[in-house]
Amino acid sequence: MSNRSYLAVIVLGFLALVVSMAAFTVRETDLAIKFRFGEIVRTDYGPGLHFMTPLINNVRKFDRRILTEDYPAEQFLTSEGKILRINFFVKWRITDVARYYTSTAGGSEDVANRRLGEIVKDGIKGVIAKRTIQQVVAAERTEFLNEVRKVAEGNVAGLGITLIDVRVKSIDLPEEVSESVFNRMRQDFARQAAQLRAEGSAVSEQTRAEADRQRTEILADAYRQAEIIKGEGDAAAADVYANAHTRNPDFFAFHRSMQAYRRSLGKQGDILVLTPDGEFFEYLKKSGR
Repeated sequence: MSNRSYLAVIVLGFLALVVSMAAFTVRETDLAIKFRFGEIVRTDYGPGLHFMTPLINNVRKFDRRILTEDYPAEQFLTSEGKILRINFFVKWRITDVARYYTSTAGGSEDVANRRLGEIVKDGIKGVIAKRTIQQVVAAERTEFLNEVRKVAEGNVAGLGITLIDVRVKSIDLPEEVSESVFNRMRQDFARQAAQLRAEGSAVSEQTRAEADRQRTEILADAYRQAEIIKGEGDAAAADVYANAHTRNPDFFAFHRSMQAYRRSLGKQGDILVLTPDGEFFEYLKKSGR
Protein backbone atom coordinates (compact mmCIF):
# COMPACT_ATOMS: atom_id res chain seq x y z
CA MET A 1 0.00 0.00 0.00
CA SER A 2 1.37 3.43 -1.00
CA ASN A 3 1.77 6.46 1.21
CA ARG A 4 -1.17 8.07 -0.58
CA SER A 5 -3.39 5.15 0.39
CA TYR A 6 -2.29 5.38 4.01
CA LEU A 7 -3.07 9.07 4.00
CA ALA A 8 -6.52 8.44 2.55
CA VAL A 9 -7.29 5.88 5.25
CA ILE A 10 -6.14 8.27 7.94
CA VAL A 11 -8.23 11.10 6.52
CA LEU A 12 -11.31 8.90 6.25
CA GLY A 13 -10.83 7.67 9.81
CA PHE A 14 -10.46 11.23 11.06
CA LEU A 15 -13.59 12.28 9.21
CA ALA A 16 -15.52 9.31 10.64
CA LEU A 17 -14.35 10.27 14.13
CA VAL A 18 -15.36 13.90 13.60
CA VAL A 19 -18.78 12.85 12.29
CA SER A 20 -19.31 10.46 15.22
CA MET A 21 -18.35 13.23 17.63
CA ALA A 22 -20.51 15.81 15.85
CA ALA A 23 -23.66 13.71 15.46
CA PHE A 24 -26.06 12.92 18.27
CA THR A 25 -29.55 11.47 18.47
CA VAL A 26 -32.42 12.78 20.58
CA ARG A 27 -35.16 10.27 21.36
CA GLU A 28 -38.79 11.12 22.04
CA THR A 29 -38.20 10.47 25.74
CA ASP A 30 -35.18 12.81 25.93
CA LEU A 31 -34.55 16.48 26.53
CA ALA A 32 -31.17 17.74 25.28
CA ILE A 33 -28.95 20.71 26.18
CA LYS A 34 -26.08 21.86 24.00
CA PHE A 35 -23.18 23.60 25.69
CA ARG A 36 -20.40 25.75 24.27
CA PHE A 37 -17.46 25.81 26.64
CA GLY A 38 -19.83 25.02 29.53
CA GLU A 39 -22.45 27.62 28.63
CA ILE A 40 -25.97 26.60 27.60
CA VAL A 41 -26.57 27.63 24.00
CA ARG A 42 -29.57 25.54 22.91
CA THR A 43 -32.32 23.41 24.49
CA ASP A 44 -35.05 23.17 21.84
CA TYR A 45 -34.05 19.88 20.23
CA GLY A 46 -36.78 17.65 18.93
CA PRO A 47 -36.52 13.91 18.33
CA GLY A 48 -34.09 12.92 15.57
CA LEU A 49 -30.48 13.19 14.42
CA HIS A 50 -28.62 16.43 15.16
CA PHE A 51 -25.09 17.78 14.75
CA MET A 52 -22.74 19.97 16.73
CA THR A 53 -19.21 21.25 16.52
CA PRO A 54 -16.93 18.74 18.24
CA LEU A 55 -14.54 19.87 20.95
CA ILE A 56 -16.34 23.20 21.16
CA ASN A 57 -19.82 21.89 21.93
CA ASN A 58 -21.08 19.03 24.03
CA VAL A 59 -24.59 17.69 24.68
CA ARG A 60 -26.31 16.30 27.77
CA LYS A 61 -29.60 14.46 27.74
CA PHE A 62 -32.28 14.16 30.43
CA ASP A 63 -35.35 11.98 30.78
CA ARG A 64 -38.52 13.86 29.89
CA ARG A 65 -40.86 11.06 31.10
CA ILE A 66 -42.83 11.19 34.36
CA LEU A 67 -40.61 10.23 37.29
CA THR A 68 -41.76 8.89 40.67
CA GLU A 69 -40.03 9.37 43.99
CA ASP A 70 -41.07 7.66 47.23
CA TYR A 71 -40.25 9.45 50.49
CA PRO A 72 -39.89 7.92 53.96
CA ALA A 73 -42.49 8.65 56.62
CA GLU A 74 -42.31 12.06 58.28
CA GLN A 75 -44.05 13.36 61.39
CA PHE A 76 -46.56 16.22 61.13
CA LEU A 77 -48.71 18.03 63.71
CA THR A 78 -52.47 18.38 63.26
CA SER A 79 -54.59 21.29 64.48
CA GLU A 80 -55.26 19.23 67.63
CA GLY A 81 -51.57 18.94 68.37
CA LYS A 82 -51.60 15.25 67.48
CA ILE A 83 -48.66 13.66 65.67
CA LEU A 84 -49.19 11.76 62.43
CA ARG A 85 -46.61 9.80 60.45
CA ILE A 86 -47.25 10.29 56.74
CA ASN A 87 -45.50 8.36 53.98
CA PHE A 88 -45.99 9.98 50.56
CA PHE A 89 -44.71 9.87 46.99
CA VAL A 90 -44.70 12.40 44.15
CA LYS A 91 -44.81 12.21 40.36
CA TRP A 92 -42.96 14.88 38.39
CA ARG A 93 -41.21 15.60 35.09
CA ILE A 94 -38.83 18.11 33.58
CA THR A 95 -40.47 20.88 31.59
CA ASP A 96 -37.72 23.55 31.49
CA VAL A 97 -34.49 21.65 31.01
CA ALA A 98 -32.23 24.72 31.20
CA ARG A 99 -33.70 25.85 34.52
CA TYR A 100 -33.67 22.28 35.76
CA TYR A 101 -29.96 22.04 34.96
CA THR A 102 -29.01 25.26 36.71
CA SER A 103 -31.22 24.76 39.80
CA THR A 104 -30.25 21.16 40.54
CA ALA A 105 -26.45 21.36 40.57
CA GLY A 106 -25.99 20.37 36.97
CA GLY A 107 -29.12 18.31 36.48
CA SER A 108 -28.73 15.94 39.44
CA GLU A 109 -31.86 13.87 39.87
CA ASP A 110 -30.97 13.24 43.52
CA VAL A 111 -30.78 16.97 44.18
CA ALA A 112 -34.10 17.47 42.39
CA ASN A 113 -35.80 14.76 44.45
CA ARG A 114 -34.39 16.16 47.68
CA ARG A 115 -35.52 19.73 46.98
CA LEU A 116 -38.89 18.53 45.71
CA GLY A 117 -39.37 16.46 48.87
CA GLU A 118 -38.63 19.48 51.05
CA ILE A 119 -41.14 21.59 49.14
CA VAL A 120 -43.90 18.94 49.40
CA LYS A 121 -43.20 18.36 53.11
CA ASP A 122 -43.52 22.08 53.78
CA GLY A 123 -46.83 22.04 51.93
CA ILE A 124 -48.09 19.06 53.93
CA LYS A 125 -46.99 20.70 57.17
CA GLY A 126 -48.90 23.90 56.42
CA VAL A 127 -52.05 22.15 55.23
CA ILE A 128 -52.22 19.49 57.93
CA ALA A 129 -51.76 22.10 60.67
CA LYS A 130 -55.24 23.40 59.79
CA ARG A 131 -56.97 20.02 59.96
CA THR A 132 -57.89 17.40 62.54
CA ILE A 133 -56.91 13.74 62.35
CA GLN A 134 -60.41 12.82 61.19
CA GLN A 135 -60.30 15.38 58.39
CA VAL A 136 -56.87 14.21 57.22
CA VAL A 137 -57.54 10.49 57.39
CA ALA A 138 -61.07 10.22 56.08
CA ALA A 139 -63.48 13.07 55.57
CA GLU A 140 -61.34 15.56 53.60
CA ARG A 141 -58.42 13.43 52.42
CA THR A 142 -58.87 14.22 48.71
CA GLU A 143 -59.24 17.92 49.40
CA PHE A 144 -56.18 17.75 51.66
CA LEU A 145 -54.03 16.22 48.90
CA ASN A 146 -55.29 18.68 46.28
CA GLU A 147 -54.38 21.61 48.51
CA VAL A 148 -50.92 20.17 49.16
CA ARG A 149 -50.35 19.80 45.41
CA LYS A 150 -51.46 23.38 44.71
CA VAL A 151 -49.14 24.76 47.39
CA ALA A 152 -46.21 22.69 46.13
CA GLU A 153 -46.79 23.49 42.45
CA GLY A 154 -46.12 27.17 43.03
CA ASN A 155 -42.78 26.40 44.65
CA VAL A 156 -41.40 23.80 42.23
CA ALA A 157 -41.68 26.04 39.16
CA GLY A 158 -38.23 27.45 39.95
CA LEU A 159 -36.77 23.96 39.59
CA GLY A 160 -37.82 23.70 35.96
CA ILE A 161 -40.13 20.79 36.71
CA THR A 162 -43.88 20.23 36.85
CA LEU A 163 -45.48 18.45 39.78
CA ILE A 164 -47.87 15.87 38.35
CA ASP A 165 -49.30 14.36 41.52
CA VAL A 166 -48.86 13.94 45.26
CA ARG A 167 -50.15 10.77 46.90
CA VAL A 168 -50.17 9.48 50.45
CA LYS A 169 -49.18 5.83 50.88
CA SER A 170 -49.93 5.57 54.59
CA ILE A 171 -51.00 7.67 57.56
CA ASP A 172 -50.11 6.25 60.97
CA LEU A 173 -49.74 7.31 64.53
CA PRO A 174 -46.23 7.25 66.02
CA GLU A 175 -45.23 3.86 67.44
CA GLU A 176 -45.42 5.01 71.06
CA VAL A 177 -48.86 6.55 70.46
CA SER A 178 -50.01 3.46 68.58
CA GLU A 179 -48.87 1.28 71.48
CA SER A 180 -50.72 3.50 73.93
CA VAL A 181 -53.86 3.41 71.81
CA PHE A 182 -53.54 -0.37 71.45
CA ASN A 183 -53.18 -0.81 75.21
CA ARG A 184 -56.19 1.43 75.85
CA MET A 185 -58.25 -0.49 73.29
CA ARG A 186 -57.14 -3.77 74.86
CA GLN A 187 -58.20 -2.52 78.30
CA ASP A 188 -61.53 -1.36 76.90
CA PHE A 189 -62.11 -4.73 75.27
CA ALA A 190 -61.15 -6.53 78.48
CA ARG A 191 -63.55 -4.33 80.47
CA GLN A 192 -66.35 -4.93 77.99
CA ALA A 193 -65.66 -8.67 78.03
CA ALA A 194 -65.76 -8.71 81.85
CA GLN A 195 -69.01 -6.74 81.81
CA LEU A 196 -70.53 -9.11 79.28
CA ARG A 197 -69.40 -12.11 81.31
CA ALA A 198 -70.91 -10.58 84.46
CA GLU A 199 -74.16 -9.86 82.64
CA GLY A 200 -74.12 -13.39 81.25
CA SER A 201 -73.58 -14.85 84.72
CA ALA A 202 -76.42 -12.74 86.11
CA VAL A 203 -78.73 -13.89 83.33
CA SER A 204 -77.60 -17.47 83.88
CA GLU A 205 -78.31 -17.26 87.61
CA GLN A 206 -81.66 -15.64 86.94
CA THR A 207 -82.53 -18.33 84.41
CA ARG A 208 -81.42 -21.06 86.78
CA ALA A 209 -83.45 -19.56 89.64
CA GLU A 210 -86.48 -19.24 87.40
CA ALA A 211 -86.06 -22.87 86.30
CA ASP A 212 -85.78 -24.02 89.93
CA ARG A 213 -88.87 -22.01 90.85
CA GLN A 214 -90.84 -23.49 87.97
CA ARG A 215 -89.60 -26.98 88.90
CA THR A 216 -90.72 -26.48 92.50
CA GLU A 217 -94.10 -25.19 91.37
CA ILE A 218 -94.53 -28.10 88.94
CA LEU A 219 -93.59 -30.68 91.61
CA ALA A 220 -95.87 -29.04 94.15
CA ASP A 221 -98.73 -28.93 91.69
CA ALA A 222 -98.09 -32.56 90.72
CA TYR A 223 -98.02 -33.60 94.39
CA ARG A 224 -101.24 -31.69 95.01
CA GLN A 225 -102.91 -33.33 92.03
CA ALA A 226 -101.63 -36.72 93.18
CA GLU A 227 -103.03 -36.18 96.67
CA ILE A 228 -106.35 -35.09 95.20
CA ILE A 229 -106.47 -38.19 92.99
CA LYS A 230 -105.39 -40.38 95.91
CA GLY A 231 -108.09 -38.86 98.11
CA GLU A 232 -110.68 -39.37 95.42
CA GLY A 233 -109.50 -42.97 95.04
CA ASP A 234 -109.67 -43.57 98.78
CA ALA A 235 -113.16 -42.06 98.87
CA ALA A 236 -114.23 -44.24 95.96
CA ALA A 237 -112.74 -47.30 97.69
CA ALA A 238 -114.54 -46.41 100.90
CA ASP A 239 -117.80 -46.12 98.97
CA VAL A 240 -117.16 -49.48 97.36
CA TYR A 241 -116.45 -51.06 100.74
CA ALA A 242 -119.52 -49.43 102.25
CA ASN A 243 -121.74 -50.62 99.42
CA ALA A 244 -120.24 -54.09 99.66
CA HIS A 245 -120.89 -54.24 103.43
CA THR A 246 -124.43 -53.09 102.91
CA ARG A 247 -125.24 -55.52 100.14
CA ASN A 248 -123.32 -58.55 101.42
CA PRO A 249 -122.03 -58.35 104.96
CA ASP A 250 -120.68 -61.93 104.82
CA PHE A 251 -118.58 -61.19 101.74
CA PHE A 252 -117.30 -58.02 103.34
CA ALA A 253 -116.32 -59.97 106.45
CA PHE A 254 -114.63 -62.57 104.26
CA HIS A 255 -112.71 -59.86 102.38
CA ARG A 256 -111.53 -58.30 105.63
CA SER A 257 -110.43 -61.69 106.92
CA MET A 258 -108.44 -62.26 103.71
CA GLN A 259 -106.75 -58.94 104.11
CA ALA A 260 -105.87 -59.76 107.68
CA TYR A 261 -104.46 -63.16 106.65
CA ARG A 262 -102.36 -61.50 103.95
CA ARG A 263 -100.96 -58.88 106.28
CA SER A 264 -100.21 -61.44 108.96
CA LEU A 265 -98.89 -64.31 106.88
CA GLY A 266 -97.52 -62.49 103.85
CA LYS A 267 -93.91 -62.22 105.08
CA GLN A 268 -91.57 -65.20 104.80
CA GLY A 269 -90.34 -66.53 108.13
CA ASP A 270 -93.18 -65.05 110.20
CA ILE A 271 -94.70 -67.29 112.91
CA LEU A 272 -98.25 -66.71 114.09
CA VAL A 273 -99.63 -68.55 117.14
CA LEU A 274 -103.45 -68.72 117.22
CA THR A 275 -106.10 -70.57 119.19
CA PRO A 276 -108.82 -72.39 117.25
CA ASP A 277 -111.55 -70.48 118.98
CA GLY A 278 -110.00 -67.07 118.35
CA GLU A 279 -111.56 -64.32 116.30
CA PHE A 280 -109.04 -64.86 113.55
CA PHE A 281 -110.85 -68.02 112.38
CA GLU A 282 -114.30 -66.67 113.03
CA TYR A 283 -115.26 -66.50 109.36
CA LEU A 284 -113.96 -70.00 108.74
CA LYS A 285 -116.06 -71.29 111.59
CA LYS A 286 -119.15 -69.61 110.22
CA SER A 287 -118.54 -71.08 106.81
CA GLY A 288 -118.37 -74.59 108.33
CA ARG A 289 -114.77 -75.24 107.33
